[in-house]
This record gives sequence, C-alpha cells and structure tokens, in this order.
Amino acid sequence: MLRPPVDIRRARITPAVLRPARGGGGDPSARFARVARRAPEVMVKITGRTRDGAHLKAHLNYVSRNGALALEGPDGERLEGRGQVRDLARDWAEEFALEPGRRRDASISLSIVLSMPAGTDAVRLQDAARAFAAETFGERFRYVFALHDEGRHPHVHLTVRRLGQDGERLNPRKADLQAWREGFARALRDRAIEAEATPRRTRCVARKAERLPVRKMRERFAAGQGPLPAVLAVAYRAALTTDGGEAPWLEAIRTREVGIRRVLVAEALRLSRSERPGDRALAALVERFVRERPAAITRDQALRQRGETQRDPGRTRER
Repeated sequence: MLRPPVDIRRARITPAVLRPARGGGGDPSARFARVARRAPEVMVKITGRTRDGAHLKAHLNYVSRNGALALEGPDGERLEGRGQVRDLARDWAEEFALEPGRRRDASISLSIVLSMPAGTDAVRLQDAARAFAAETFGERFRYVFALHDEGRHPHVHLTVRRLGQDGERLNPRKADLQAWREGFARALRDRAIEAEATPRRTRCVARKAERLPVRKMRERFAAGQGPLPAVLAVAYRAALTTDGGEAPWLEAIRTREVGIRRVLVAEALRLSRSERPGDRALAALVERFVRERPAAITRDQALRQRGETQRDPGRTRER
C-alpha cells in the first residue's frame, strides 16, 4: 500500500551510480500515522534538460535571477554574480563538448525542482535541499542550486551535470525519482518539517500532476489571454463524446482501491488490539482516514462531470 508503483530495485542509477539511500521510509507505524494525518507531500520534479552551452547559460541565469541570487554547490561553494554564472556554464559546456562517444541528442544538465506546499519554512526547506543534494549526488555529479522564495511558496531549483566524475551519465528512471522523493522527505523530517513521499495511489489520486507549461496555458486561457491548450482540447472532446462504454483501466483502478482499503482496515484492526494507547489512537486515525477517503477520479471523469455541470447548471444548485 505504501510502496511505490515501481520496483525500487529497478532504479538504474541509485544503487550503482549514486550513493545508496538510507533508512527508506522509516518506521512503518510512523509512516502510517503521517499518511493518516495527510502529511504534506514533497515534490521532486525533473523540469527539463539543457541542450547546449547557450541553453545552460540561460537556465542558470533564470535560476540565479541574472546573478542576483548566489548558486550553491557541493561543500558550500557559492557562485555570485553573472560573471561566475557565465564561467560555470562555459566550463560545463566545454567538458560536455569533449565527452567521448556522446549521442547527438545528449544534454548537459538535468533541471530539478524540489518543493513543498505553500507556507513551508524556506530556510529549513533550503537546508533540506542542501542535504538531499549532497547525499544523493555527492561527489559523483556536480550540481548547483538556489532557493526561490517569492510569496509563500518557496522551492529550490537544482541543476545537476549529467556527466559524472567517473564518466557515468545521470539517467534516472521512475524508481530513481521515487527514491529521490523519499530522500527529500526524510531530509525535511530531519529538520522538523512533516513530509511524506507516498505514491499517488495511496492518496487516492488517479490523475498525474498537470505539466507546468499546460497549466500556464490553461490559466492564460481561463483569463482570456490565450487559446485552450491542444492537449486539453483533445481531452475534452474524448471525455464528452464517449459512447457510454467504460474504459478498461477503470476496473483496474477500482480493484487497486479495494486492495488499498483492505490493507488500511487490516492495519487499523491490528493497531486497535494493541495494549499501547498510542497504537489505539493511531488505529482511530487510520479508520477515519479510510472513512473520509474520496473515490479516485480520472481526468476524463472530471472533465465529463465538468462538462455536464456546464450544460446543466441547475444540477449543482439542486444538490
């Protein structure tokens, strides 16, 4: 139930290239408690790759706010000002050009965003990102990062050079991303910030997170400043022109949801029989979590419901 939907042993880089993660998700009971309390979920997202020196320079200028923010590297190294940012981009690009046997579509660096929900303490989040980067990439892959703290939603931009010091290239799989999420969540908890890294299925979320470019285009469309993104237009048409049949994956979603509920109920029952008051309190928390757990809704189902509501506004008022 709390395991990721991928086999962590299939991680391409975590065991062989990166430093091994320590501790996993921690004590199972503590993790059940965090899930039942709906602890904030970390986000570790690969946002892009830089193709050449000019692209890398533009990206680092964005991350450093054109040199206004210092870029921090391993061991506390700080790069300040546009000149040092430019020199770093040039050095990485020159080393990339000399890489033997590289593919034509190879990239220089990986762009990663580390974030938490709005209101998270920015200083501790930055320190957690610092510890996560050091433990995950260590001396094998060079990296720089900077905190963006606009408003109440602080996040860290982490740029990692894909060519490692030993010639290995950084090429993460899905299992690696889950391991990174767990590592970042652990670093946050070490700094007294409650955080979890559970898979979407545990949280009863059937839809993947909306890609940032699509979200920005959708927001511009909603504000009357641009067209509807093509990917959403296609999704709307598909959702609203259904022939009444049910997609085959919906049954799989329901079956998986039943299995998750059974695991949660069994854990609540086990804890309720414990002699420890803390276990019985956790049992009540898990039981309430199961009771209040919403039904998983796919994107097509959500779009169809939205379309039906727009066609018949009275339905919402009558409920």
